[in-house]
Amino acid sequence: MNAMLHTRLVRAGLIRTGTALAAALFVVIGLAAAAQARPPEGDFADLAERLLPSVVNISTTQTVQNRGGLPEGMPQFPPGSPFEDFFKEFFDRQQRGEGNRPPRQVSSLGSGFIVDARGYVVTNNHVIAEADQVRVILHDNTELEAKVVGRDPEVDIAVLKIEMKNGRQLSAVQWGDSDKIRVGEWTLAIGNPFGLGGTVTAGIVSARGRDINAGRYDDFLQTDASINKGNSGGPLFDKNGNVIGINTAIFSQTGGSIGIGFAVPANLAKPVVQQLIEFGRTKRGWLGVQIQSVTDEMVEALGLQQARGALVAKVVPGGPAQKAGIDSGDVIVSFDGKAIGTTNALTRSVAETPVGKTVNVDIMRKGKKQTVKATLGELEAAMASAKAENSQKADANRAKPGRNETELADLGVRVAPLTKELRQKHDIKDDVKGVVVTDVDPEGPAAKRDVRVGDVIIEMAQSEVRNPDDAVEMLKALKDAKRKVALLQIQRGGEPRFVPVPLKS
Repeated sequence: MNAMLHTRLVRAGLIRTGTALAAALFVVIGLAAAAQARPPEGDFADLAERLLPSVVNISTTQTVQNRGGLPEGMPQFPPGSPFEDFFKEFFDRQQRGEGNRPPRQVSSLGSGFIVDARGYVVTNNHVIAEADQVRVILHDNTELEAKVVGRDPEVDIAVLKIEMKNGRQLSAVQWGDSDKIRVGEWTLAIGNPFGLGGTVTAGIVSARGRDINAGRYDDFLQTDASINKGNSGGPLFDKNGNVIGINTAIFSQTGGSIGIGFAVPANLAKPVVQQLIEFGRTKRGWLGVQIQSVTDEMVEALGLQQARGALVAKVVPGGPAQKAGIDSGDVIVSFDGKAIGTTNALTRSVAETPVGKTVNVDIMRKGKKQTVKATLGELEAAMASAKAENSQKADANRAKPGRNETELADLGVRVAPLTKELRQKHDIKDDVKGVVVTDVDPEGPAAKRDVRVGDVIIEMAQSEVRNPDDAVEMLKALKDAKRKVALLQIQRGGEPRFVPVPLKS
């Protein structure tokens, strides 16, 4: 018996078998501690009675196609191995011949709460993300079909709309100020854990500002109120019955509550909900900078007193920051009156600021503090513009093949003969024969099978490929024979492998 286990057993024995005086003291101390830790009797009962009608259960239905897979008992091969590809191609053909089984319906459950008496309901985006049908069940078991008004995957929030009949009024909750909530304050969580229906649990705020790597806007409240599967999307209330968070995630190694739950803070969620109701999408503020953290090693070089703020690594040309006079190398230490200690703090502050608002931005430049005014743009519009520009550049590059390049449209690639220059560029040995891939359509079938620029196609349909003309003829023969897949043998980094690539229909 090790010392630690022995100590635990001894302690357990002392608690159970100690003297009457020790036991009495233990009980008294325990009762005193419990009296201090608990709110007056009836507080939670009154709150729960008032809040339960505003919390709803959410039921979703999703149609799943039964594509099937390798039969049960089939050997498992390492991902990407030739055997895996061969067997997958074989069983794909079998399934196409036999036809797919009928699709099936999959249901899941979550929680939500009414934020507007007109019928607007808030939940997590992941609760309804893939659903074909969403239904809301009220506290009195009334079941209503819901329409998805808008979704925001970034903060994991969705807004639904339900229509009440017979002029019935809904009971809506009030938002609280999550910035004022303190660690140690009481919280109340209401939701639909494991599909059991309206369930109330209590706890305290365990921590603030948690980053759990869920996204760029991580700023979670942590609570020890019991939160389990099915609680997602439900409200976290303060002791006054105001919503201070949306229960979103738990930390657990078992899938059940271990007292570590996370909620999106109300001050981050509220503007997102308002935008989804008004516009059906988000409209976040955009400053137009790429930022990085200030490390201790940078403090002296940047003329700072401590490692805080957000270091501007790049300024987007024509963006709000450039127009305001912000340069690369500046450190943003305050934004719209809020002190900026980290990059996440700046990201959240900018996102929460209305588009078009002019704000004061305090920067440190070469050890001196300056204040500039910046008028924010819209993040979503900027991202859409950048995506379109990148797509145009990619299309332009693909539209200008080299003189010796040949397009294999059925595969979604361009190939070229193995010249001395291409061998040097892609580190291809002199004894390797075939054609080199010079361009891959990111939406094409070859890209989906991880064919890359620099790969050498040495065989197709188990026939040697000596030049691009061979590849063109082989593809034509495969199409004429109604083949659905071209089996390529490629070489990458001196290692050959087989890759089955579906042909464009």
